[in-house]
Amino acid sequence: MITGSEMAVVDENAAAMGVPRKQLMESSGHAVARGVRDVAEEGASVRVVAGRGNNGGDAFVAVRFLEAFDVTTTLLGRPETITTDIARENWTALTAGEYDVETVRDSAAFELGDPDVVVDAMLGTGISGDLREPERTAATGINESDATVVSVDVPSGMDAETGQLAETAVEADHVVTFHDTKPGLSALDAAVTVADIGIPAAAERFVERGDLMRLDDRRPDSHKGENGEVLVIGGGPYAGAPALSAKAALRAGADLVRVACPMVVGRELQGFGEDLIVRPYQGKQLEPRQVGFLLQMARHHDTVVIGPGLGDEEETLEAVEGLLSGYSGTAVVDADALSRVPAVDTEADLICTPHQGEFAQMGGRVSDDWRERADIVERFATDLGQVVLVKGKYDVVSDGETTRVNRTGNAGMTVGGTGDVLAGITGALAATQDPLDAAAMAAYANGAAGDRAFEERNNGLVATDLHDEIPRVLWTERGDAA
Repeated sequence: MITGSEMAVVDENAAAMGVPRKQLMESSGHAVARGVRDVAEEGASVRVVAGRGNNGGDAFVAVRFLEAFDVTTTLLGRPETITTDIARENWTALTAGEYDVETVRDSAAFELGDPDVVVDAMLGTGISGDLREPERTAATGINESDATVVSVDVPSGMDAETGQLAETAVEADHVVTFHDTKPGLSALDAAVTVADIGIPAAAERFVERGDLMRLDDRRPDSHKGENGEVLVIGGGPYAGAPALSAKAALRAGADLVRVACPMVVGRELQGFGEDLIVRPYQGKQLEPRQVGFLLQMARHHDTVVIGPGLGDEEETLEAVEGLLSGYSGTAVVDADALSRVPAVDTEADLICTPHQGEFAQMGGRVSDDWRERADIVERFATDLGQVVLVKGKYDVVSDGETTRVNRTGNAGMTVGGTGDVLAGITGALAATQDPLDAAAMAAYANGAAGDRAFEERNNGLVATDLHDEIPRVLWTERGDAA
């Protein structure tokens, strides 16, 4: 089963892999035409009632394969307001071919007639809630008719995220849905056909630019902190690592990022950038005596990133155990802090970001074959009960149920600090996203930022080069995808 928003991601990922939406629409239209042929005798009257989106576009394609039937296509709205280029092209193909088409701009002008079959292609998986006009009037007419109703993907008025039906929803007899079933379809008193439209399995397996569509647009009236507050707990032997993570979190969209670190590190950190809010504590390294103070601070943040630059002193790792066992929010665990994760009993949602060496120290098994590694990481995540992101040429992300693979990145990113950047991006995205999705998108964004930096710097790139590229990947590429 797949939700409407997940389907939009898969569609765009397929396009990124060379299977364009236009090709998918052609396959979808074929499937709808087959659905009509299954329920109607040759020569039967068919009324296609279509909206202005891709759902309507699927039906426009279907009309071209229903020459043996008496088909009339009704577009609800003006042709110039069809919302996508591919749907508009397929409408144009119908008008150029002088098919029987009409437009209805006002609900008062809608008349269904007495067709044998109605194709409901008004609203697709991206629409929820009660139907508006003229779709509401059309749905009423469809439901009151004696026609056999074939809905495209989902009945108009069904929420493809929850499966909930609006009171005004179309009552379908048959549903032709694409790629996978959708929430709520199994509960309908309707025959459901799941049509394979040629989306490769890789579009769900690999992280691609379509995954960035999960990022919501920031509301114009949003206030400071609403888009994520991240606390980075790091520093001690190393000052640069927590700075790299904190600046990456800011570039990935977090409103506020604070760094809790030893006093001696704090003075250096402040020099890394005016945007960093430093919360220093006494001592040269993290120790158990700071756990209470840090837990209190952590509870006021959406996510915590723990590990960058902490070092591996025994007292420091004891403090890590105390932090993880006492925290119940979302935490990204990186670097030396990872070694204590398997032994800790925690209520927190963890995103662990080891490289393969650290993964082995956690109890995992190393493999150079990404397919084998995907299976290993999935089993490990199942046992751990947390999200695990194992870095490598192909990054593997799993929560034990869903496993994703990321292919962005390059050999130039073996330079120190790129993992700290990844931890920061993950922390920012996890403030607003599901942990698995946040980790997958972060892996993609970190690698893609590294690829952009590599184009200019080649093997001379350094971790700080990634910071300026992060917003270009997350926001520019997401805009292209949407």
